[in-house]
Amino acid sequence: MDSHTRTRTVQARLSPAHRVAADLDAYLGDPMEDGAGPFSYRAIVEAEERDELPPGAVEAVRAWGFPGYLVPGHLGGRLTTLEELFLVTRAVSRRSVTVAVMYGSGLLAVNPVWLWGDPRQQKTVAEGVLRGDLACFGVSEADHGSDVTACEARAEAAGDGLVLTGVKWPVGNATRGRFVTAYARTGPRDFSLLLVDKKELDPASWSALPPVRTVGLRGHDLSGVEFAGARLPAGCVIGRPGSGLVQTLKTLQITRTAIAALSLGTMDAVVRIGMEYAVRRTLYGAEIYRIPVIRDQLLKAHLDLLVAECVALPVARALTVAPGRLSLWSSVVKYFVPVQGEEVVAGIGRVLAARGYLREGVAHGAFQKLQRDHAIASVFEGTTHVNLANIAAQLPHLVEDGGGPGDGGLLADLFSWTHAPPAWRPDGRALRLTNEGRDEIGAHFEETAGAVVAEAGVHAAPGVAARLADLVDIVGDLRTQMRRGVMATPDDTSSVAALDRARRHCEVHAMVSCMLTWLHNHRAFGGAFADGQWLVLCLERLVQRARPDTALSEEFVPPVEEAMLRCRDARRWFSLTALADEGVTADASAR
Repeated sequence: MDSHTRTRTVQARLSPAHRVAADLDAYLGDPMEDGAGPFSYRAIVEAEERDELPPGAVEAVRAWGFPGYLVPGHLGGRLTTLEELFLVTRAVSRRSVTVAVMYGSGLLAVNPVWLWGDPRQQKTVAEGVLRGDLACFGVSEADHGSDVTACEARAEAAGDGLVLTGVKWPVGNATRGRFVTAYARTGPRDFSLLLVDKKELDPASWSALPPVRTVGLRGHDLSGVEFAGARLPAGCVIGRPGSGLVQTLKTLQITRTAIAALSLGTMDAVVRIGMEYAVRRTLYGAEIYRIPVIRDQLLKAHLDLLVAECVALPVARALTVAPGRLSLWSSVVKYFVPVQGEEVVAGIGRVLAARGYLREGVAHGAFQKLQRDHAIASVFEGTTHVNLANIAAQLPHLVEDGGGPGDGGLLADLFSWTHAPPAWRPDGRALRLTNEGRDEIGAHFEETAGAVVAEAGVHAAPGVAARLADLVDIVGDLRTQMRRGVMATPDDTSSVAALDRARRHCEVHAMVSCMLTWLHNHRAFGGAFADGQWLVLCLERLVQRARPDTALSEEFVPPVEEAMLRCRDARRWFSLTALADEGVTADASAR
């Protein structure tokens, strides 16, 4: 079976979200090819030199229908699950993080309307977004950063409406965006989200601030907006007046998860650039891929990408499967995946060496653009420290409880890539400010570990089960040490030590997510996926964070390396799906 037939067979077995993303990926073309239009690396880098988006790029994604994935299906859009939006964003991001951020800023702005808005607000915004209008989330203020309780923008009653005064900066899409979801003080201790339609404002009552010069994302509209007595109509408040702070915190749970798509796309792009360079560059009479340290760096970067898939996709599904868990899981994803992405980018930089510093040459200099653009991923929607602090605050409650009976069905819904999650009908009440001590992914570690080792003994390749048994013991020890530290100082949720425990929790969460991904998909996928060598390597890669002297099991590398090379040759994105066996059906039980 050739690679194209294999791809079609595997895609048919996956949830619809993967097929939608594959369609967009094919539509946008191979960015390594100069003839791939506005999404070729050549066009992207040339446009960035002018601080612009590539001519035709926005029109191309609009023509495909990308704006529809910002609007829920019941409002006329195409957004049915966050998994779909996540994967199509990944497809755009492996070409242009800047274009993806433009739409990501819009997603952040419109989600409060979907979650709490009234029918009139939802209809107005949905129709505008589907026509191509942009939106922005006006929360930040220059002097206050993430301290949203210090907000100075005010909305005061005037007749049957409100008058808005204040400056929001910096804000993505602030100049180009038609809609502004503005966070403003509406009482001494009350804050509200207001839907502002610039088309309906007196032009003299607002102004766009100058563009902000940035290290990366050149061509993105990062600016600000100043309101000077802007009169807003009755019904401009989104949801209940005074609930803006809670609404903002809940909204961020969705976009924190979606931001991981930027990192996955970036990882895919830089690994591809590194692979192309390593197999074409000749030193000492051979391609540099044959130099052990170069091969090792590329293999580890590929494994890091596979780990990131295992961590991010279940949480994207959680929006419709278990939305009440996003307060914790979204922070885990937002911390872990961008940090993983930064490490992958740094590793590929070592592969490219001097070539990675140039703004020309290899992939037309796209690596240095991706490096600069991706740096924002750890800053958006809460820095790494903000997200670790959120996790640390919840850990004392997690170690006391965590799971509960009957979690198996939920885990299958989260981790099975062949089952589509239910459609999203936005409801802000389904989101929670804390997980209330629940964490079904990590709660039953012993049960999960036992099931993985037992299944591997029957279905995996020789030697895999034994190595997994050793690894789950190590993971269990790391988990126990972390939990003991939390229980010894339950009131300490803000020290450096507390954040280190939160970091370790994220690493253990990633390890368990890899195990659950294999457990819930190996029978459906078969082949090298079921053989489990990739799982051993991913766990070893994660254990290296705590025990750097841990070595990768070289005997398990060949099938994973083969999949990596196959994706590079076929111009497919790097994914665990490349390990699936085309000859096994979705209900395979013969293995």
